[in-house]
Amino acid sequence: MATATARPRYRARITPRPAGSRLARVRWDRFGRIVLVLVIFAVLASYISPSLNVFETWRESNSAASRLGELKAENANLAQQAEQLKQPAAETVEARKLGLVASGEQAYVVDGLK
Repeated sequence: MATATARPRYRARITPRPAGSRLARVRWDRFGRIVLVLVIFAVLASYISPSLNVFETWRESNSAASRLGELKAENANLAQQAEQLKQPAAETVEARKLGLVASGEQAYVVDGLK
């Protein structure tokens, strides 16, 4: 059997840096935390616009519902008015409100009633 010569194991030596050296190593743990915080802020920022849109849509739906109530009330008034105007005497009453006179009648203007 051949005898192997024992070689000393290679060990890398790290040269010490001077105490006031500006050459710093990258601290990956700190870098990772900073990147993680930035990513979390980016994700939160991406939720701002949709949440504002939801709030704005909710406000618009409330105002649209109140406007719908107003329009329904106006529609009921107009339907009642349309039913009244279907009567034969309604035409004459509306014409008198506008200041019209029937054929054969004499129109008079009275001034100074204030």
